[in-house]
Amino acid sequence: MSRTAEAPDQSGGGLLGWIERVGNKVPHPAMIFLGLIVGVIVLSAIMSWAGASVTTEVAVPDDASVSQDYEGGTVYPSLEHDPEKAIPDYHVEKETIEVNNLLSAEGIRHIFTSAVQNFNDFGVVAVILVAMIGVGVAEEAGLIAALIRKMVQVAPRGAITFIIVLLGGISSVASDAGYLVLIPLGAAAFASLGRNPLVGIAAAYAGVSASFFVNVLITPADGIITEVTNEILGGVAPNADQLNVTNNFYFSIASTLFTAAVMTLITDRYLEPRMGTWDPSERPADAPVDHVPSGDELSHEARGLRFAGVYLLGAVAVVCLLTFLPDAPLRNPDTGEIFGTSPFMSSLLFIISMLFLAAGLGYGTGSGSLSGSTNVINAIVKTFNGLGGLIFLMLLIAQFISFFNYSNISSIAATSLADLLGRADVGALPLLIGFILLVFVIDVIMPGVIPKWAIIAPIFIPLFYNLGIAPQTVLAAYRVGDGPVNVITPLMVYLPFIILVCQRYRAEAGMGTVISMMLPYTVVVLVTWILFFVAWYLVGVAWGPGSPVHLP
Repeated sequence: MSRTAEAPDQSGGGLLGWIERVGNKVPHPAMIFLGLIVGVIVLSAIMSWAGASVTTEVAVPDDASVSQDYEGGTVYPSLEHDPEKAIPDYHVEKETIEVNNLLSAEGIRHIFTSAVQNFNDFGVVAVILVAMIGVGVAEEAGLIAALIRKMVQVAPRGAITFIIVLLGGISSVASDAGYLVLIPLGAAAFASLGRNPLVGIAAAYAGVSASFFVNVLITPADGIITEVTNEILGGVAPNADQLNVTNNFYFSIASTLFTAAVMTLITDRYLEPRMGTWDPSERPADAPVDHVPSGDELSHEARGLRFAGVYLLGAVAVVCLLTFLPDAPLRNPDTGEIFGTSPFMSSLLFIISMLFLAAGLGYGTGSGSLSGSTNVINAIVKTFNGLGGLIFLMLLIAQFISFFNYSNISSIAATSLADLLGRADVGALPLLIGFILLVFVIDVIMPGVIPKWAIIAPIFIPLFYNLGIAPQTVLAAYRVGDGPVNVITPLMVYLPFIILVCQRYRAEAGMGTVISMMLPYTVVVLVTWILFFVAWYLVGVAWGPGSPVHLP
């Protein structure tokens, strides 16, 4: 099929079109991260020889150092397999942070001795492999395509974008599943409607990542952030009321719905017209061809969906028995919690993968698309074969992150920026807006909800409290600044995966394609969300139950 008349416009004009064209000419991501590794090594030596350091107060757990675990959205992924421990108590300590020279004898030893362990500790690789077991079987069996067709039949055409974006926001409670499942699903859903699948990828990616630290549910990160805040608040105002995990609950729910509506408008009113009509000839020659079933295939599909439903209900029943009965093994063994710090929450991605596996097996059995265990194994192997390049890139990213953390460059940069804004002599609301912008900038160089908060909270909680601004207000501002940049930072560990999904539908798609699509989300979500925050602050609606905007 020849390209349509609209095809030349699909790369877009103006600034975003230029970004896409230039971005697609940049070297392979593997070469970029090799360059970043060399750059960090050289920069650590220069800064160390210059004596660069910073002294700050840091919130530290009583029995451990500040964690660098992945708490969502970007660079520090990890997956806890054991039941999570209760949230520890924190205390505040003064700490001098110096640059560790990677070209010193000790630094060189670190480079050579940590290479294997860096990759071994890089949890995103295991996350991808585990998640793709279930998804791979479901996709190879044909379940994903069948579900999409059904979803398209029952959902109003105009609501598909909002549904995908909102599901992305909710999926942030298990962010890995959101990235690995919803983004390919968004592409396929748009393609099945005759819409541009790259736009579906953008909508799903924005939903999962651009408003990561808000949700309609209480997440484990809420508990840790609250505990850190309470410890710092205790040193500033010992008689002040302590916060609880619902301190931003109203704002979080409202923000989830608000940002979903904003991202839907960006997708439908701006991005889709800009991207133009998708031409199937843009797909690689070896990409699977979409097939529309008819006749007997439809009856087999219907039977497969019934079997998938039965198998899925059986798997859900097993999970419920393991979770909701008294003393069930997936409850927290100490507190009995299910949705807080519990084995259920820690194993959520594995559970989702197994639910997909059960549904895929059911569909394959009912429709006849998977016959015998050999075909099931082949479906998993086929999925893993397509991840070889991604896994190699993860190896390089793991080394870069380890060296960057070891050097302390990120901590020094983040702390220096925080100190600069903290010394600004401006009013409360402008300072809050400045704080949001600071978090936005820091998130580029130091992603992860918990590490950033542990460094900047000891500066800004006392600062704002002395200005009469409640800690829950500072937390609400932190949520606003933490998400929008996630979708454009090159350090996003799932960016190679997202590029891979894009290349299923446009062979020449690259990093520039993704960044040019996502930049409008970053800018518009940040600006409108700040305005939403300002309006909430001025009206004075409580952030959550018993959490007023201003101090009593």
